[in-house]
Amino acid sequence: MLKERMMRAWQFTEVGAPLTLNEVPTPTPAADELVVHVRAAGLCHSDIGFLDGTLTPLLPFRPITLGHEIAGVVSAVGSDVTQFTVGQKVVIPAAIEGPGTSKNGGFADEVVVLERLVVPLPEGVPFDQAAAATDAGLTSYHAVSVQGKVTAGSRVGIIGLGGLGSLGAQAARALGATLFVAEKNERVHDFARSLGAERVANDITDFAGEDLDVVIDFAGFGTTTDGAIRSVRRGGRIVQVGLGLARAEIDLQALTLNEVELVGSQAGTKEDCAAVLDLVAEGKLSSRITEIGFEEIADGIGRLERGEVIGRLVATFG
Repeated sequence: MLKERMMRAWQFTEVGAPLTLNEVPTPTPAADELVVHVRAAGLCHSDIGFLDGTLTPLLPFRPITLGHEIAGVVSAVGSDVTQFTVGQKVVIPAAIEGPGTSKNGGFADEVVVLERLVVPLPEGVPFDQAAAATDAGLTSYHAVSVQGKVTAGSRVGIIGLGGLGSLGAQAARALGATLFVAEKNERVHDFARSLGAERVANDITDFAGEDLDVVIDFAGFGTTTDGAIRSVRRGGRIVQVGLGLARAEIDLQALTLNEVELVGSQAGTKEDCAAVLDLVAEGKLSSRITEIGFEEIADGIGRLERGEVIGRLVATFG
């Protein structure tokens, strides 16, 4: 009998415990699946939610390998797979039904995934940027392009220039919008200007006279949404992405009398991910990435939890 192949995997075991590095069997694909040799895996605040109990009910079993921002190379394909071949570079867009949430994820040497969830990686896009695009990238793009309906000539306000907001700002500029950025952390104001912002301020209400068509709130602290309502033009649109608070008070009078549209935005689609990857390939969008090694993943989660990371934290490994 052949000896079962084993690999390394960072696994969630119980609420309140750190990730555990375990030896687990290397996956084999079912007929409609393929196996990806992971080259980069992004670390996400959702991973903190799995560990602290906030999002744990989403996980179907434990121990489970986390990691839902994945880029790599196809290493095996199932008998029914027709769209991908061994050796092809791919990404796995973040999805509730995908790896790192509904099945073992990408904090491992290899990950198995349904063919229908996979997106080809364009030439010239590095694995670390590709991994970041699978979650933060597609979420930001979906908020700007799909829910925000931003097009060339739109006047767009961005609230919060963190990992998501900076990508949203770049997406808006790539679509031809005029950009206004509200960010309390003045240390990143120069970064906002480097992205092409027309104006930068501490608060979105500073742009109340700028006739903003769309305001996208990547912070979500209630006061930010309320400020957006009071800053967007009559008949304008506000897209809510950030969830700094679960509940908040907003100015219903301003919302109603100015016929402001308020919509939510969460994650995105395969098509959104493909569009983001194309923007990365064209040099129009990139994440601020801090790279770590595979062995540093558990420590990286701690750095995220303590707020020590600017931009996106991505583990790159062979």
